[in-house]
Amino acid sequence: MDTHDTDYQTLLQLRTGLRRFLRWSERQAEAAGLTPAQHQLLLAIRGHPDPQGPTIGDVAAYLLLRHHSAVGLVDRAESSGLVVRRQDPANHSMVRLRLTRKGSQQLEALSELHLEELSHLAPAMHALWDALEQAGHREGPEERHPATPERRPT
Repeated sequence: MDTHDTDYQTLLQLRTGLRRFLRWSERQAEAAGLTPAQHQLLLAIRGHPDPQGPTIGDVAAYLLLRHHSAVGLVDRAESSGLVVRRQDPANHSMVRLRLTRKGSQQLEALSELHLEELSHLAPAMHALWDALEQAGHREGPEERHPATPERRPT
């Protein structure tokens, strides 16, 4: 692939946009009285598809943490009244995580802000993503990369 100046500019814009969003997100979490890691933990628990809740191993995978680091994060969140551990009813050796009312309320407020911010960023991010996809297909069409989400028609 022949990398052009515009490719580097597009990559820079995308990375800068992602960093700005992440910095904004961290500040929103801190303003709500959470650490950014606690916010991510709450989202990992609430977004987990199993209604029983995730295990600490699931959370570690979502947050790209080692198991013992996830345990420490959960310990601190539990001490702050944000999450609780519950024994899995079907497998008593497994512990599941659930949000408390306080954790749910804080996540709800932050998620509303994040969804609104993302709705403002979406057009610019889509344009940058499309430019990067076009750059990747200059030498001819290829199969979609496994990490590339499928685009839904709008």
